[in-house]
Amino acid sequence: MSETYLTTDELSQRIKYDPRTIRNRLKDSVLLEGTHYFRPFGGRKILFIWETIERDMIKFSRENGFGIPMANGGICHG
Repeated sequence: MSETYLTTDELSQRIKYDPRTIRNRLKDSVLLEGTHYFRPFGGRKILFIWETIERDMIKFSRENGFGIPMANGGICHG
């Protein structure tokens, strides 16, 4: 299986989030090590797995229906 590996900056361009938001708010809360990202060769660099992130974003969106994302991480169901 071929997967697309992205740096934090490349992921931020695809999902339209600031790289700091990915590092400080999404990583380890909704983006999980071993599922959505890994550290090649045990180093500090992080590579995100695009196909897994895309799948889970769509899955979450479908499960939760319409909602407005809130600054605190919650969803406002309007």
